[in-house]
Amino acid sequence: MAMLGLALAAFILAAKATTLASAASLVTFIFGDSLTEVGNNKYLQYSLARSDYPWYGIDFPGGKATGRFTNGMTVGDRISAKLGIPSPPPFLSLSENDDAFLTGVNYASGGAGILNETGLYFIQRLSFYDQIECFKKTKKSIKAKIGGRAANKLCNEAMYFIGLGSNDYVNNFLQPFLADGQQYSSDEFVELLISTLDKQLSMLYHLGARKVVFHGLGPLGCIPSQRVKSKTGRCLKRVNEYVLEFNSRVKELIATLNQRFPNAKLTFADTKRNTSRKVIFHPVLRPAICVTNTFSLIYTSENTKVESMELRQSL
Repeated sequence: MAMLGLALAAFILAAKATTLASAASLVTFIFGDSLTEVGNNKYLQYSLARSDYPWYGIDFPGGKATGRFTNGMTVGDRISAKLGIPSPPPFLSLSENDDAFLTGVNYASGGAGILNETGLYFIQRLSFYDQIECFKKTKKSIKAKIGGRAANKLCNEAMYFIGLGSNDYVNNFLQPFLADGQQYSSDEFVELLISTLDKQLSMLYHLGARKVVFHGLGPLGCIPSQRVKSKTGRCLKRVNEYVLEFNSRVKELIATLNQRFPNAKLTFADTKRNTSRKVIFHPVLRPAICVTNTFSLIYTSENTKVESMELRQSL
């Protein structure tokens, strides 16, 4: 739900070591939720977080639903396009010895969070821990194809894009009927998220990840599912304060990890500060396309287009 431009800039800056001549061979691994999913949940039989319905994909090449939670391209798709490389396929669509593992994979899953319990009511989704397990399988397949040393080199030189955390608030902590919102204060909850994320990013580092971009949270208090809770329809200040605290703590964590681990090049894309208030408060509304969310709308503002997946309830 944050602006593409900053995420793209951060990703490209993190890829500085990649020369233009080798850009076409850049390998990317994408972890995330509905903002970057390209179809993994289609392969989860009982998942309620699905987007393989009409209207999804109407602006995507072919005009049909692909498992993306948007009418068009995801942030990951656009980053791949700007880098001149194919958008990585969903992990669950690949066979064990698929050659696609050598060029990049997308593990993102609608409803996913940093915490395993996030999105529980969607029945099936790939949490960040699940996605890391999928990456372990990917590296095993890569080793079987090109050998251990070459596999390590490929993983060290690849780019990793991570966008998670929205669901941990919207589809967990902010839901009054779920345990985490009752069990933890906001300070305790962000501490839980950061300590868990520390373990997860450390796991990825030990699996070979070196160049990582973590996509910060946008203004969750301004998405339709939160604004509808306000008597005036305005953004929820309290929720946006949670976002600011989370982003600040993630930036601190990334600085710590860069000092802790040799050759680590983790970058934080701070999209909360740079999201256009004009898009939020002066939108041009078009019909909703997200059939799983009553409050999903497409927002457009002058030359800025924010697709349904960018300003809507996270999945």
